[in-house]
Amino acid sequence: MFKKVAVGGTFDHLHEGHIALLTTCFKVGEQVLVGVSSGKLARGKGAEQGFRVRLQNLRNFLKSRGWLERCQFEELHDPFGSALNDRELEAIVVSPETRERAKELNFKRREKGLPELVIVEVPWVLAEDGFPISSERIRRKEIDIHGRVIKRSRRISG
Repeated sequence: MFKKVAVGGTFDHLHEGHIALLTTCFKVGEQVLVGVSSGKLARGKGAEQGFRVRLQNLRNFLKSRGWLERCQFEELHDPFGSALNDRELEAIVVSPETRERAKELNFKRREKGLPELVIVEVPWVLAEDGFPISSERIRRKEIDIHGRVIKRSRRISG
């Protein structure tokens, strides 16, 4: 187990993929730094929920699991936040989508003379249609937060 791990994201429409990522954080880390994209960063990714809503949803979820006291939150104004300089961090938990960003973070940490973070990759959680659950797919109303395909009713005109 690591003393301190980091995870970051937009966390728009908290879904099963986010839950898998967060669960892994608390399995491998004693303390977890959770970076949440600022409103400006999140809007650039198409997020529908504001920063306060996303943060509150995260806090509620973490509290329900008994993990809130092991958390530290940070509003991210860039992709790296304090993970770029935090000497206490030992690992970062990522999805396949964010693995390259973690490699970039490690490169920047090396340039600063800081140790690299161990990258812990959590596989995508698949929706019932076999494709990854994502906030983007939820916003497009393809799936719900649990990965269930949303059935569109067809009108029959006569």
